[in-house]
Amino acid sequence: MKKDFYEILGITKNADAAEIKKAYRKKALEFHPDKNPGDTAAEEKFKLAAEAYEVLSDSNKKAKYDQYGHQAFDGSGGFGGGHHGGMNMDDIFSQFGDIFGSAFGGGGGFNGGGGGSRRVKGSNLRIKVKLTLEEIANGVEKKVKVKRKVQAPGVSYKTCSTCNGQGQVMRVTNTILGRMQSASTCPTCGGSGQLLDKKPSEADSQGMILEDETVSIKIPAGVVDGMQLKVSNKGNDAPGNSVPGDLIVAIEEIEHEFLKREGENLHYDLYVSISEAVLGISKDIEAVNGKVRIKLEEGIQSGKILRLKGKGIPSINGYGTGDLLVHVNVWTPKTLSKEQKQFFEKNLTDENFIPNPEKSDKSFFEKVKDMFS
Repeated sequence: MKKDFYEILGITKNADAAEIKKAYRKKALEFHPDKNPGDTAAEEKFKLAAEAYEVLSDSNKKAKYDQYGHQAFDGSGGFGGGHHGGMNMDDIFSQFGDIFGSAFGGGGGFNGGGGGSRRVKGSNLRIKVKLTLEEIANGVEKKVKVKRKVQAPGVSYKTCSTCNGQGQVMRVTNTILGRMQSASTCPTCGGSGQLLDKKPSEADSQGMILEDETVSIKIPAGVVDGMQLKVSNKGNDAPGNSVPGDLIVAIEEIEHEFLKREGENLHYDLYVSISEAVLGISKDIEAVNGKVRIKLEEGIQSGKILRLKGKGIPSINGYGTGDLLVHVNVWTPKTLSKEQKQFFEKNLTDENFIPNPEKSDKSFFEKVKDMFS
């Protein structure tokens, strides 16, 4: 089981953005590879701290993590690339290198021992994946075709002379506090440290071509409409010494013909005739894993709710499965034959047909209150 992100950074859930950033910087500097050369355990802790910060520093991701736990991002299907959310050293330094300041060489870049050129990260790709309720309930593997920007075969790059391959330029400005030095992204190479040298004819101005790729996506059970999941390194490449961006997968739930979803519970409206309600009957109803047979007792009342435990949607964070709530509705015919009408007229004053609810028969408002309590 993956360790809790708050525990990794040594903070509580109530920590604000400044405290989260401070805690991450402390951990990152403690386990930085330049400070712990060859120490694989320290490198693992460095990656874990970066993954925790990536989520907790983003308010949207933090909210999803607080609600769903780790499975909001990597589920059971290896979202994020499988290893520590797919974050490698290049990901970490391209995203968070500024947090280390000038504590290490190369502007925070990683090349196995400090210094060296920075690696930029390509842009992300975004797609929507439509899922049926059955696929959401059981989890599914989807194969999707994406068009990715990749470096063209035969393309070559040369070191940027403006920043000498560092990807950053230093500026010195005079202030009332004295001379201040600051780093900014190199305007010539855009931070990659390299410029286009040889460009194949089919490539664009950055040496890139579009390429179709089929990506297999394992989607865990219990995802929610609108949830975004990440497949690392399946986005666009960037020019020069770079790492690919990510593929962001937005979940779209296809509305079911009979079942209505409410969180992890499902609702089904079952309509029965007056005769079926009076005499009792067995009925087959729709569920996410096929039909389920239920037995209605004699004299069942309209508005009765039958709860089928564990026939709903699994929790995304692994905390059990919701229920299927069957709402019984007695269907009243709108037109009757002469004989049928005479039958009901004869029973208008029959005390057996006069409503006489028992105390155990809850009103509609009580049932609604129970559902939301």
